[in-house]
Amino acid sequence: MRSRRDKAPRKINRKGIYVLPNLFTSASLFGGFYAIIASINGRFETAAIAILVSCVFDALDGKIARLTHTTSHFGTEYDSLSDLVAFGVAPGLLVFQWALEPFGRLGWLASFMYVICAALRLARFNVQQDSSDANYFKGLPVPGAASFIASFILFTSTLTGLDGTKHILTIVLVYLLSFLMVSSLDYMSFKSFNLKKQNLNVLVGFILILMVIVYKPKFMLFFILVTYVFSGPMITLYRFHKKRSIANRPFEDIPTTKKE
Repeated sequence: MRSRRDKAPRKINRKGIYVLPNLFTSASLFGGFYAIIASINGRFETAAIAILVSCVFDALDGKIARLTHTTSHFGTEYDSLSDLVAFGVAPGLLVFQWALEPFGRLGWLASFMYVICAALRLARFNVQQDSSDANYFKGLPVPGAASFIASFILFTSTLTGLDGTKHILTIVLVYLLSFLMVSSLDYMSFKSFNLKKQNLNVLVGFILILMVIVYKPKFMLFFILVTYVFSGPMITLYRFHKKRSIANRPFEDIPTTKKE
């Protein structure tokens, strides 16, 4: 005879998927896909705006997941795949169609270099995110590099006389961004910044920044992103000298005794 334990139905543990943060991730992925379509059709400014909008949704999905306690391994992997399309493939194709196509093979190799460095940066982040400092990123974040390319395209659209030099400047910037993504430079992550525990001055500062961005969006976005991109080397040097001074401090604080 079969025992009662054998006759008891087995409970199947089915893991669900958190819908809300993944909806924002899907919106970010849609922005990247739309940027690819716009780049193919020659609508470069529209593609740049779509990448910037995708960055906004990418920033919101992580915040919402942490606030609602709906973080999951599925969401992390889905976010990385979305980032590769929206901030790797889309900017790589956009910058190739916009300025690198006249270089021929050298142009699409530069675009591929950007895409593969973005993939390596995302893979390294997934592996090291549990052991790294939450306040800093190692290497330029992929959304930051994509936002810089988008803001650069929008900024140059307001200038005249750059048709002859934008190709050389763009290919240099693409290789520079590729190097910064896979580098070990420290970049601020802003994960520890809590909007709930700030004073009135911070609120006023945010309002002023938003007002300036609305007044001159193409110029101010480019200025902010240039500052962030080149902040990595300065932050790294500052932290290096700070660690070095702390390491040498115990030896300096040891009191010297006079020999009798």
